Amino acid sequence: MDSKDKTIVRLDFEEVIVPAHPGVINSESLNKPLHMLPVGGKQAWSTQFDELPKLIMRMTLKDGTVGLSEFYRDHNWATIEGISNLLLGQSVADLCLQDLPIALCREYDGFECAIWDAYAKSLGVPLHRLLGGAVRSHVKISAWSSHRTVDEIGPWVRQYHEQGFDCIKFKCDLDDDVVAWCRKIKEYAPGMKVIFDPNQRWENSGNARPILRALEEVGNVLLLEDPIARWMVQDYAALRQFTSIPMVLHVSLPYVFQGQRPYEAVNAIAHGAVDGFNFNGGLAKFHSMANLAHMAGLYCWHGSEVDLGILEAMYVHQAAAAASCVWPSDIFGRMIRSHDLLKTPLAIRPPHILVPEGPGLGIEIDQDAVRRFKVSERTIQ
Repeated sequence: MDSKDKTIVRLDFEEVIVPAHPGVINSESLNKPLHMLPVGGKQAWSTQFDELPKLIMRMTLKDGTVGLSEFYRDHNWATIEGISNLLLGQSVADLCLQDLPIALCREYDGFECAIWDAYAKSLGVPLHRLLGGAVRSHVKISAWSSHRTVDEIGPWVRQYHEQGFDCIKFKCDLDDDVVAWCRKIKEYAPGMKVIFDPNQRWENSGNARPILRALEEVGNVLLLEDPIARWMVQDYAALRQFTSIPMVLHVSLPYVFQGQRPYEAVNAIAHGAVDGFNFNGGLAKFHSMANLAHMAGLYCWHGSEVDLGILEAMYVHQAAAAASCVWPSDIFGRMIRSHDLLKTPLAIRPPHILVPEGPGLGIEIDQDAVRRFKVSERTIQ
């Protein structure tokens, strides 16, 4: 491989806003935005995720190879431009893939995805080969919903159960009667398991304990993710001893604003605080954290931000190459968003999603769909 031919010569960006299907986020009577970061000076939890723009990027190399990527929602253009100018003229063949010359930021993973995709295409191998190769040909996934009313939740879950899903993940807070939810789910979808993600909004272990006891009696909760504030590591450990429901910590490196870092996983393991993890963190860093969980004898899954098809393809390659990634991953954007922007959608065979074939990510962008949802575009070269 001639490294000069792999020089980055052009970066094309298309900004899109892809709304969710009507009614799929939460019950129509509820209004609970899920984006947990500040937006434009507004406080966290003030904006619904599908109202925010996403950025699609084509990274073109000197030999014509194109690396694809998608950024997390609500990108920062100044950061995008700065990193683009840093990378132009560099060869992907000369970059250290596990430690790119980019500062830690929310935009890191978008650039990493394109670089890895282009490099894997240059080698003619699927992206998971750069992670050591897939240990499975399909990845377990769950269905998903935000907050629902008790009256609606049974029939809502049954539709996913009938499709072949055996697990559904819910967002929830202290206003939600999650015990009533689980009873309805047990009635309408026998055998369906539930993952609850309060996003720390059960606030403290005093609130959590009675809920956990009642959920144990119903018996269909698979996992509980981030029930209380993340810094309460000793309380996590105490709750883990208190309940038979496995306790999970979400370590999401794109949440730079919240200071989430890999050492939180190390700290949780050292304190015996969790049974496993939900990990987000780009290709190299997710793989490192998944290996950490594997060495500790714990399981994990791949998290998401209810993304479009490019990022979800990356997630599938990552999860397929991680031995510890056993629990159902959050790869359900296609079920929620009105389009995934792919010519051929990722192959979902509930409760699994198949690993894409072909070099790199193994996907093609549907340019007609991109034009439909595009709100702006830029080229940097």
